[in-house]
Amino acid sequence: MTFATNGRVELYYESFGDLAGPVVLLVNGLGSQCISFTDEGCRLLVDEGLGVVRFDNRDVGLSTKLDTSGSTPPYTLSDMAADAVAVLDRSGISRAHAVGFSMGGAIVQLLAIEHPDRLASLTSVMSTTGDRDVGHGDRRALEALIAPPPTDRAGYIDHQVAVTRVYGSADHFDARRVAGLAGAAYDRCFCPEGKARQGAAAAAAASRSPKLRYVRVPALVLHGDRDPLIDASGGRRTAEAIPGARIQIIEGMAHDYPPPVWQTIVGLVAAHVHQVEAGLSAP
Repeated sequence: MTFATNGRVELYYESFGDLAGPVVLLVNGLGSQCISFTDEGCRLLVDEGLGVVRFDNRDVGLSTKLDTSGSTPPYTLSDMAADAVAVLDRSGISRAHAVGFSMGGAIVQLLAIEHPDRLASLTSVMSTTGDRDVGHGDRRALEALIAPPPTDRAGYIDHQVAVTRVYGSADHFDARRVAGLAGAAYDRCFCPEGKARQGAAAAAAASRSPKLRYVRVPALVLHGDRDPLIDASGGRRTAEAIPGARIQIIEGMAHDYPPPVWQTIVGLVAAHVHQVEAGLSAP
């Protein structure tokens, strides 16, 4: 197993394909482990000529779990962005194309703000800027997201199927597939306390809009037109805040990425990366 280190935090990571060329760094959302970017999904990016690095954020998966003592979050989203930099350092990657989903979108935005020299581009997916007037979720979806899961394996799997049915892409919902992913995640690491700590860090974060206006990293924003957790207004605000950012609203996509949606995302990300790389190599 391979780990990167940021202070006392160890980050588990894996890579696919050739890391000597353009590399996509995949950054997970709230409570999500790196295996949510499935092996098959990562290979689709490799087939597009891209190296891929996926990693467990702190407090989930095989990465370090943090202390729960105290009344304030034990870390910030900026700390989590620094974790991503540590993964790049350990992987020997000077600059990556960071692609973040939901909370991961906020993390890659902070990478562009605080570590712009480490990014060739960013893609913010189903995320927002932290402004309180956009990116709202509907009550039922938000309750599903934060509902504490059962602690037994079967109960956890049933819970994940039920909540994904609430905020997932209805046209592509596959209960068997969701159950398989949930079982694999439970067997690898069950740590709801870590998800809660990540959520506290996200909730405490200030709006990124003022600083995003100074970002010069090439940016792509992707958002679903049926997202019930973070309304597409969050994606639109992100694109408005970052100079020169392009936005693509994906029809039928909610707050997940089942295989048909993932294939669309892969195509858009690959086109964005190759366009940026062509510009970097131009005389």
